[in-house]
Amino acid sequence: MKLTFLGTNGWFDSDTGNTVCAMIETKERYIVLDAGMGIHRLDQYMTGCKPVDLFLSHFHLDHIAGLHCIMKFVFLPNMRIIGQPGTRAILDRVMGQPFTLALDQMPFPVEVMELEEGWHDIGYRVECRLLDHVSPCFGYRIEADGRKIAYCTDTGETENIVRLAQDVDLLISECAFKRGQTNPRWPHLNPDIAISLARKAGCQRLALTHFDAQRYQTLGERKEIESLKDGFPGLIVAYDRLQVEL
Repeated sequence: MKLTFLGTNGWFDSDTGNTVCAMIETKERYIVLDAGMGIHRLDQYMTGCKPVDLFLSHFHLDHIAGLHCIMKFVFLPNMRIIGQPGTRAILDRVMGQPFTLALDQMPFPVEVMELEEGWHDIGYRVECRLLDHVSPCFGYRIEADGRKIAYCTDTGETENIVRLAQDVDLLISECAFKRGQTNPRWPHLNPDIAISLARKAGCQRLALTHFDAQRYQTLGERKEIESLKDGFPGLIVAYDRLQVEL
């Protein structure tokens, strides 16, 4: 199983990268995490024609702006867009004129699946839990091909991160804030808090992504976080096009 970070910025595109998107290649399908502008690279990293499951954490624009690009993946057999209750209504508003083509006009079939909190079997096991953000945001635990991955972005510190990431092979966590930064009115994580949560969950590895493009203006500022590997050897600081074997 291979993970590719297609976009690693939060808020807006900049010289450091595109907004957030990651792709996991499994035996049967591609699992895509959020649809920031990094999703435009999706076809560059596909090794075959397999279905796509696109998980949306929430509907802030840096997580859905890339949806207008998906029509270029004309070769896909089908796509499932998976999210919290209300996803269909949001997509009906933003996927259509005057913004872009509607989902039923895509060159491949698109199904929208709305999941409640809890465990689901959608051909593999998925757990959904609400995170701590200014608008409802889902974190996910995905179990497929003998691997366990948790994805938690746009959130402050919450026990649901620990619950989703319990003993996973990899926790993909947001890192919008720099060390020492917090803001209870705009909940996000800094690298130290993310590492603390990963330790509490017993994660083997932690990949940081969703770096606030206003705070992290250079890739060098991200690389400074790598000094924390001394205390957490499984730390990965993501950047666009980084690939990780799972």
